[in-house]
Amino acid sequence: MSMRVTFLGTSGAVPTTDRNPSSILVNREGDRLLFDAGEGTQRQMMRFGTGFTVSDLFITHLHGDHILGIPGLVQTWDFNDRDDPLMIYTPRGTGDDIDALVRTAGHQPSFPIHITEVAPGEVAIRRDEYEVRTFRTDHDANSLGYALVEDERKGRFDRERAEELGVPVGPKFQQLHAGNPVELDDGTVVRPEQVVGEPRPGRRFVYTGDTRPTEQVVSEAENADLLVHDATFADDRKDRARKTAHSTARQAGNVARRADAARLAITHVSSRYAGNVSEHLKEAREEFDGEVFAPDDGDLIDVPFPDE
Repeated sequence: MSMRVTFLGTSGAVPTTDRNPSSILVNREGDRLLFDAGEGTQRQMMRFGTGFTVSDLFITHLHGDHILGIPGLVQTWDFNDRDDPLMIYTPRGTGDDIDALVRTAGHQPSFPIHITEVAPGEVAIRRDEYEVRTFRTDHDANSLGYALVEDERKGRFDRERAEELGVPVGPKFQQLHAGNPVELDDGTVVRPEQVVGEPRPGRRFVYTGDTRPTEQVVSEAENADLLVHDATFADDRKDRARKTAHSTARQAGNVARRADAARLAITHVSSRYAGNVSEHLKEAREEFDGEVFAPDDGDLIDVPFPDE
């Protein structure tokens, strides 16, 4: 079961020739979820071949570099004769602003758009085998982070042990793996726990949006398979990070270490660094000994299960 993350925009507030404003597309087994939509997101989707089939859009906050792509994206969907509804999730108290943005320039979408306000600590969506949760972030706006958290998976089925116990190959294997005991021809009952291992964790994808480092983010990112964290500045501008409610790369690495994350993507890089993220990577790696990378626009990352 695949989970693939495409970084459509990795710049800070000001785009550069190489980096678009913030936007991330997560494709989880065909469910396509968009997190933020900075200016030009629809072109990035064309450029990197992701297609336009998005069911849900999650907004972290209403700064322009995270939302100005919405009008163009909505109109592009309209021109492509979209019929399916679009669900937009946005911080509590910002729904009217998003509605006005969707209809900017007098545009009236021909497909349904449902805007839902969400608060920290809520479940934005619940789907088969996963949910997207909200958590509080610390930015100079009404802001949220999002965590895509999969359900636990069934334990591994021990076919060799099942055959040793006399279970015939066939439907009884499936019954046992589904958690149901089976009776053999001689009356023996084989229970699931005899042939099925402990439940296995699902995957956790965490996106902070813009934020200072916080204990809440550490908690939500615990054991994350991929943590995408604000790293707008390097240490040379740590005072600027504090004043503007952003994080440094070192702070992002510290969060990842304390959360025991598997991988850290540092993003929202300020245009001041002109595409050179070597200091960001160096400083994050001094704090976190897991995998650290600074994605470029268009990078596609597979998120494996923890036990793979």
